[in-house]
Amino acid sequence: MMTTDDQTPLPDVIAGPLLRRSSPERLVLWLVGSRELPLELILIPADESEERRLLLDESCCRCLPVGRHAVVHLIDVTLVTPLPQDVRIDYDLVIRDAPANARSITEWAPHLGYEDTRCAAAGHRGSRDGAGLPGFVIASRIRQLLHGSCRKPHHPGGDGLVRADEWLGERWNEADERPAWLLMTGDQVYADDVAGPMLAAIHALIARLGLVDETLEGAEVKSSTDLYASSKGYYAREALLPDVYATEALRERFFGGVRKPIFTTANAHNHLITFAEMLAMYLLAWSPVPWWLITPAVPALEASNREQYDQEASVVEAFVAGLPSVARLMANVPTLMIFDDHDVTDDWNLTAAWEETAYGHDFSRRIIGNALLAYLLCQGWGNDPDRMATPVDDLANLLAKAETPVDDLANLLAKAETPGDGQDASPGVSTEIPASASVGWLEAASQDAVIARLLRFQGWEVIVPGTPKLLMLDTRTRRWRSEVRRHRPSGLMDWEALCDLQQELLDEPSVLIVSPAPMFGVKLIEAVQKLFALAGKPLLVDAENWMAHRGAASVMLNIFRHSRTPGNYVILSGDVHYSFAYDIEVRHRQRGPQLWQITSSGLKNTFPDTLLDWFDRLNRWLYAPRSPLNRLTKRRALRIRPRDPDRANAGERLWNGAGIGLVRLDEQGRPQEVRQLDARGFDVRFPPRDEP
Repeated sequence: MMTTDDQTPLPDVIAGPLLRRSSPERLVLWLVGSRELPLELILIPADESEERRLLLDESCCRCLPVGRHAVVHLIDVTLVTPLPQDVRIDYDLVIRDAPANARSITEWAPHLGYEDTRCAAAGHRGSRDGAGLPGFVIASRIRQLLHGSCRKPHHPGGDGLVRADEWLGERWNEADERPAWLLMTGDQVYADDVAGPMLAAIHALIARLGLVDETLEGAEVKSSTDLYASSKGYYAREALLPDVYATEALRERFFGGVRKPIFTTANAHNHLITFAEMLAMYLLAWSPVPWWLITPAVPALEASNREQYDQEASVVEAFVAGLPSVARLMANVPTLMIFDDHDVTDDWNLTAAWEETAYGHDFSRRIIGNALLAYLLCQGWGNDPDRMATPVDDLANLLAKAETPVDDLANLLAKAETPGDGQDASPGVSTEIPASASVGWLEAASQDAVIARLLRFQGWEVIVPGTPKLLMLDTRTRRWRSEVRRHRPSGLMDWEALCDLQQELLDEPSVLIVSPAPMFGVKLIEAVQKLFALAGKPLLVDAENWMAHRGAASVMLNIFRHSRTPGNYVILSGDVHYSFAYDIEVRHRQRGPQLWQITSSGLKNTFPDTLLDWFDRLNRWLYAPRSPLNRLTKRRALRIRPRDPDRANAGERLWNGAGIGLVRLDEQGRPQEVRQLDARGFDVRFPPRDEP
């Protein structure tokens, strides 16, 4: 049971604001309130004498209720007078319940501003009552940016977003030092790899906010409330599948990540299932406020699971301690996001056979769909509200049908206070505020129809015009399937998607491409992945790389050779849980393009040290720049020169440490500096090979 603290009034804002897509003409922010909030946005450019005040009505603030006390707000403001570029713009988000009752962001979220006592003492316009306001800079061109992926709350290491907040706090008032973007390049949450204490917190928050319920098909449990009360709800969720032969392949592919010998998913058996669980994970990953509202109880566990739970609890506690810093960073830097597999499930769409199995079962299709709905609402929507308009409208209609009439709420509460015979109390969920007291139940047929349309949606990629142009690739939903050998890895993008990419590149002088998986990875690791794929076991090693599919690799390399595509490509990636940088040239082309593969991973994840050390050493020996083995690879037409991290002790080229990447670009869009801000408090530079 949770404590009686759960009966106290809720704060107005549960998570956010997150600063999302931004330009001089348009500003997008995302937040979750405990109710629909009357808001005023105040913009304070440093070079303007007057504040800009904007009352946010339904034309520029859309609200979607996802629970009895949870409403997602997307603020999308079009500015008649463009905002200035390359200057600091502070902002206030005022909650105005009445003319005499207006509360500044410094009152309801004082942790979001970078304090500057000198400015506050001088009555600086960027402060309210001595507390700093959040602020941002709209860059006229991309001079520098932050990028990272793979943020697992229960990984026993530092948090790269906390490190980025510390870095920004040292220069927050210097407009030319502010990053143009925070690019989150995949695995912002781990829907498939959840610690027991995090799952308990998710269930407690679902109850506290009354998030939506749903019915379930194809599983032992028939609804979300049954799931939360099930004795198999912790560390044993694969057992919820019906015990018939046809589901063995589904168990193996969907919940079997723990069996992988190298790339492990140790908590696959706590895989999130419901839409409410997915939403709660985002709130708990990005904001400290939800943690202040709950006191999760330890569920009943077997001895071995209890030991694991206790070990995870201390790591999750440290993660939570850093969330005020994470929230501040995301309120002060424009942020774009793209999914990778763990945002939905491990090995998502890895092979045609995987797709056939996962989408052919009601239960697994619902799980994937719920994760994608949550991604749409919490990540994709803020990337590009116009592009996401159709699926968001579809989701809004589904949520509108779920609204519970007020007259029915008392009956739901009364019914929930007396569980039926044989029904266990939900671990970590209060009977005073049961999960059933939500905004309502999602209509099953409508939910399945919305998910079916969302799975067919094409438009997840992010395109940002500018200098240089920025493209964030969807490498998950438009795959080049191996139709004959269905167990072979699919190409990360199909022919049509790659043609669309080429059209975006034509006549651009330079481009920034975000590819969640590196386009040019560590060759030895890719060779190991290929061996497992040839043996029909790609799921054992996450055999996902651009070179794993001949067709996709060939088209991608031809794009780079095209005479009208950019002269400078900076490719930013994550996924692999280590960091590296390559300088790449096309052989036998005097005026060929220059490419840079820059990989930063993970924000809060690392690779097994000993294994990575061996891979690094063997790769340097087998695939050195002059090695004849390079002629046997698909990228033999390229000259690849690895950069050495300046903190390497014995020639290592792969850096293993949680952190976040920092890239500075020159006027031609070429990397001036590649740096990893290590979560342990120091920086790692990747200088070009000709630099000392």
